[in-house]
Amino acid sequence: MSEKTSWIAGWRESFRASAQSLKSPRTLAGAAVLIALNLVLNQATIPVSAYLEIGFDFLATVAIAFMYGPVVAATSGVVTDLLGYLLRPNGAWFPGFTINAILLGILYGLAYYRKPVKLTRIIVVKLIVTVVFNLFLTPLWLSMMYGKAFVLLSGLRLIKNIVKFPVDVALLWVVLRTLDKIKRQMNL
Repeated sequence: MSEKTSWIAGWRESFRASAQSLKSPRTLAGAAVLIALNLVLNQATIPVSAYLEIGFDFLATVAIAFMYGPVVAATSGVVTDLLGYLLRPNGAWFPGFTINAILLGILYGLAYYRKPVKLTRIIVVKLIVTVVFNLFLTPLWLSMMYGKAFVLLSGLRLIKNIVKFPVDVALLWVVLRTLDKIKRQMNL
């Protein structure tokens, strides 16, 4: 089996196992608790400007992905996006942010579900999230919503993401290592 084929088979297995786990009451309860944590962390977001916030709710999304996989994380992403908007509307609802939540759940699930916690993996995934979601998709959605210049929105985010990158990597390292220990202790 080639390396490319084994990656695809691994992803397919991650999706299958994650989808299967949606039938488990333990998975549903655990995901619900982490969704609630995500919503609480979302309320504690620090506004920097009208178009820029600093938040840590992504940690709960990563926890869902690590524990339950890409399907549960993507589904939870939809739930947290919609409930988060209802609890704390910040402008008009826009489907682009729901798409982001789904794609982030899938990315985190493929990267972390049933995989060893490695600093290099955390850095690479955080870099992908920073470039694709934080510096491209989110400014694109905001530009579409508010008519602001995409370059201006990306420029503001670039500074925030450069400063926040090492902090996020360190937090992800601590959270994922802790979850890994809990998983092993509980034999999950």
